Amino acid sequence: MELWSIASGSSGNCIYIATGQTRLLVDAGISAKRIEQALSLRQISADSIDGILLTHEHSDHVQGVSVLARRHKIPVYTTQGTADAISGMRGMEKFPEGLVRIIAPDQEFALGDTIIHPFANYHDAADPVCYTVRDGEHKVAVSTDMGHFDEYTIASLAGCQALLIEANHDRHMLEVGPYPYSLKQRILSDHGHLSNDHCGKLLCELYHDDLQYILLGHLSKENNYPELAYETVKYEMKSELGTSIRKDLRLGVAKRDMPSGCIVL
Repeated sequence: MELWSIASGSSGNCIYIATGQTRLLVDAGISAKRIEQALSLRQISADSIDGILLTHEHSDHVQGVSVLARRHKIPVYTTQGTADAISGMRGMEKFPEGLVRIIAPDQEFALGDTIIHPFANYHDAADPVCYTVRDGEHKVAVSTDMGHFDEYTIASLAGCQALLIEANHDRHMLEVGPYPYSLKQRILSDHGHLSNDHCGKLLCELYHDDLQYILLGHLSKENNYPELAYETVKYEMKSELGTSIRKDLRLGVAKRDMPSGCIVL
């Protein structure tokens, strides 16, 4: 099983997940051309993608989906609320209705040799979800745009061998930064984004002996930087879990605007 970040950040998100028989994208928030180019660098044809899993309708998650789906006839899996929100967006008028597959939180569905579990997310969008993907042997997750987490979130993400998880901002950088007060309050709210330290606290709840890879994603360009996210999350985990953390657990940061290394399980 593979998990690979094509782009992850406040300016655009697209994550590739593959098993022996199935190739998926979680979101298409950069241009179709950039996605096609990134795939081609790994000798992957966009025509071979079996589905695009949308998390929500914000432009940094859907910018390229209409062109990519239409050009390569890729089914798009989305909640009804997200589909309705997208239908009213500029540039989405030509979105092919025949390719849309409506899903719902906590209703698992099979696609190829995978079982996909969408679970509800706390974000200021119409009907947002995150996803876990299982292939019978492994479980991975893409979970970003989380204003907060709770026991439901923890239960949904439990047992993953690889996680791409949000570490959006450093709270101090956001508070003293240039954003207007209303935007700061939105990001800090229970339906905004997960901070570095809260990401670390969530990972302490998710840690188990078979967790192999953690990739921090959706970093803010203005209110975070990779080294700070990495060190903050590492500190939170070490403070809580201490020497129980396995030395072979790999913690990395997804690049904002270019592909990151491929996780292989």
